Amino acid sequence: MSIERGLLAVAVTVIVLLILQPVARKLNLLDYPAGRKDHAHPTPITGGLAVAIGIATTQTFSLAAFDRELWSFFAASGLLIVTGIVDDKYDLRWYWRIGIQVVAALIMVYGAHVRVEQLGPAFGIEQFSLGIVAVPFTVFATVGLINAINMIDGADGLSGLLVTAALLMIAAAAHYAGNTVIAERQLILIGAMLAFLLFNMRFRWQPKAKVFLGNAGSAFLGFVIAWQVFRLSQNPGHPVSPALALWFLPIPVMDTLVLMLRRLRVGKSPFAADRNHIHHLMMEAGFGPTQTGLVLAGFSLVCGLIAAQAMRLDVPTPLLLVAFGLLCAAWFWLTRVRDRAIGFFRALYNTGLLGHRKMPAPPVP
Repeated sequence: MSIERGLLAVAVTVIVLLILQPVARKLNLLDYPAGRKDHAHPTPITGGLAVAIGIATTQTFSLAAFDRELWSFFAASGLLIVTGIVDDKYDLRWYWRIGIQVVAALIMVYGAHVRVEQLGPAFGIEQFSLGIVAVPFTVFATVGLINAINMIDGADGLSGLLVTAALLMIAAAAHYAGNTVIAERQLILIGAMLAFLLFNMRFRWQPKAKVFLGNAGSAFLGFVIAWQVFRLSQNPGHPVSPALALWFLPIPVMDTLVLMLRRLRVGKSPFAADRNHIHHLMMEAGFGPTQTGLVLAGFSLVCGLIAAQAMRLDVPTPLLLVAFGLLCAAWFWLTRVRDRAIGFFRALYNTGLLGHRKMPAPPVP
């Protein structure tokens, strides 16, 4: 039954994507090329809305009765999507976006009772309970994940591939832990994402993306990941360590933390836009958008696999946290000198391991 629901999600999302194409152009829900944007033509930004409709429709078909958790999910997601559409069209101030994200997180906490109450064995404590800071921590983590996905959404196929990789890892962890409900739910989410990627990635028959996620889509997907991770890691019947959650989305979390810290150090807003994200550096080094997405999604899957195997071998949770901290520190050091980071990726590109031609050396000034 779960496979059928996944296929239904694919079909519904594809149909909605096609329907929304002319609607987006009529309502001017388009992303125009300007400034830091690399695309050459105005592109519909209704991909996230289509994914949300595909997921909601498929989930609704499975409802036998009123489901408070699911309707809370719909309410919070709807709020984020509407805000995202308004933001895409009118460019809201950052504090309005953050405020709405906080409200959505609170709907999740109090409407569906989804929250982070314990961090498992951490810092030498067998059960590290958050107590009265559980709600603030949940809200902070949710807002952080939403903005991490938003900030990494800067190349065709990139955020979609990273989210799909995260959903695959969540499904695998849930299956291993015996949580069949969470595992089967991921098939619906993955189905909707695969449909979106058919329109968002570049292929030989599709030289440019036909649709973008938009701010509505990135906010929705960040919220979806947060919800699924919290449900997975806070289930005492099928325990999965919360420390594993960091390794489901290592690239967006690492890149966002390092960039926000660097911006704060120079007195800029942590939400300021620039071209210092990992995908910008990779593409300046010679990688194309599709190559960038596939490489980073592959790296995420490898990180998740290594972390999962480490937990199976009873590697202490603090070591997993330290390892993630070292990964962030290494990225901070590498990107401290922009040319050094670009040189690193150019060297990776020139190895030929990824099937690319060698890039010519930069001209001597």
